[in-house]
Amino acid sequence: MKKFLILTALVIFSAGAFAQKYAYVDTKYILENIPEYTKAQKQLDDISAGWQKEIETKYKEIDQMYKDYQAEQVLLSEEMKKKREQEIMDKEKAVKDLQKQRFGYEGDLFKKRQELVKPIQDKIYDAIQKLAQTKNLDLVFDKSAGGSALLYTNPSLDKSNDILKDLGYKPGNNSAK
Repeated sequence: MKKFLILTALVIFSAGAFAQKYAYVDTKYILENIPEYTKAQKQLDDISAGWQKEIETKYKEIDQMYKDYQAEQVLLSEEMKKKREQEIMDKEKAVKDLQKQRFGYEGDLFKKRQELVKPIQDKIYDAIQKLAQTKNLDLVFDKSAGGSALLYTNPSLDKSNDILKDLGYKPGNNSAK
């Protein structure tokens, strides 16, 4: 009897799974074949390389300041030593701040990428959504994300509100029962 119930559940689940239509796309491949994306990526690489060179130059200056300080250290008074050490630390902090500003989370490079690449990505996702709707697809996966990224889902398949109701919560609200 137990085997019969498990088998029946499997058949019902399988029938439901086969009723859904799936597809996948390779967004990496798509992006690589869009000239605007290639141009934007080259522009980002050039900007990034320029900023990296700027930072490396500043680190070389700091390194030279430190070498000069070490060479002159025996000739300096305690007050002059502290002043030079502080100058070196201040300059190093400024370079680290610049590095964070350029390459940090939501830094200049992130903003530039949003400006140049996001519109292209949005066009791709709009095209995926249009394709899914015209071909009556329920799910579209992204192959370049290891097949685990869902790019499109049929809203009728979202059962999140049902789960919230089963748990005693009101859908569309962050409040409890």
